Amino acid sequence: MSGVLKRIGITLEMIKWEHSIFALPFALTAMLLAARGLPAWRTVIWIVVAMVSARSAGMAFNRWADADLDAANPRTSGRAIPAGLLSRQFVLGFIVVAVVVFLLAASELNRLTLFLSPVVLIVLLGYSYLKRLTRWSHLGLGLALGLAPSAAWIAVRGSLDPRIVVLTGAVTLWVAGFDVLYACQDFEHDRRVGLHSLPQSIGLTASFWVARVMHLAMLGFLIWFGVLFHFGAAGWAGVAAVGLLLAYEHSLVSPRDLRKMNAAFFTMNGVIAMVFLFFVSADLWLRR
Repeated sequence: MSGVLKRIGITLEMIKWEHSIFALPFALTAMLLAARGLPAWRTVIWIVVAMVSARSAGMAFNRWADADLDAANPRTSGRAIPAGLLSRQFVLGFIVVAVVVFLLAASELNRLTLFLSPVVLIVLLGYSYLKRLTRWSHLGLGLALGLAPSAAWIAVRGSLDPRIVVLTGAVTLWVAGFDVLYACQDFEHDRRVGLHSLPQSIGLTASFWVARVMHLAMLGFLIWFGVLFHFGAAGWAGVAAVGLLLAYEHSLVSPRDLRKMNAAFFTMNGVIAMVFLFFVSADLWLRR
């Protein structure tokens, strides 16, 4: 039992489960808007369970599918599977458990969430193979996280409102933009082994400009979103805060200096998501 628990701990570290915070605050934002406040705690709990289990399945599958690629990359060769800390069979078992938990959570929410859950899994798991096919794989990862707000809305309402799809677009562009920046670290390796990415295809400087355009477009979507949901002062302050934090994130790295990529990628993106949730929650409370 202690050996199994140790391997589960290594698995959770491998998939960086704490980074579920990237998309979860946007899902909770959609949940609050859909319920016009806080829904029943049962709904909240199952949405969180669905989000965390879905992301865990997707990340573990990515590590499983990319084990050989990770072993050949000096930056990722120390990950659990190529380093021999976990077997591929154990990780596959973890994926199956995470998928089952996700399907259970979807079934506990409503019929439409259960019906659409296989589509979500196709996006989450299919992303791992996009880098073998197209330089635009970053948008696949963006969509995998961008589905969270629309999924949370459906979990509350049992139907999809086109307005929430605008937030899905914003999150998709946000994630795709920072994934472009993150892929700059593997620029030389990807070219050498033939993996597809924007940095590998168009170079670092051009990729930084693409990421900036994506994040500017994200802000445009958030402004559109604020108009659709009639944001008050607090909501607009949240959009402005996201813009300032994105600017700071981009100031941390450049095509010539990627040393602070982890701070830009992990720390700042978690802050951005939480700040947006805080301000939209405050806006809802102030307008009640």
